[in-house]
Parts: sequence; structure tokens; C-alpha cells
Amino acid sequence: MGLLEERELAARQRVEALRVGLEQTQERWQRLVIARETVGEVLSAPAADGPTQSAEAASPVAAPRASPAT
Repeated sequence: MGLLEERELAARQRVEALRVGLEQTQERWQRLVIARETVGEVLSAPAADGPTQSAEAASPVAAPRASPAT
């Protein structure tokens, strides 16, 4: 195999590796877009559970109270 053929083979292998990497990246991007849309839909949907509670009221642990200054 001549030098030109070896370089062509190496270039073809690099191109194929780049195509595979691009395909994987596009699949990950598509999953990210779908997840982002889903989160947006969930956050924008009205609550179906009735009135919502604030974080303090929903917390089962009481927040520590500030001690009086001495």
C-alpha cells in the first residue's frame, strides 16, 4: 500500500469517527431539547392538587428561631 493510500485510509477513518461522534451528539441534544420542553410544560401547568403551600408551611422541620440579642 502506498503512502497516498495510507493517508486516504487514515482520513476515511477520521471522517467515520467524526460522523459517529456527531450522531451521538445530535441524539444527546435531541434528548436535552425534549427534557427541557417537558420541564417547561410541567412548570407552566396549573397545579391540579389544589392550593399550594409555601416552602416554610410544607416543611415538617421548624426553622430555627433567632435568639434575642444580649
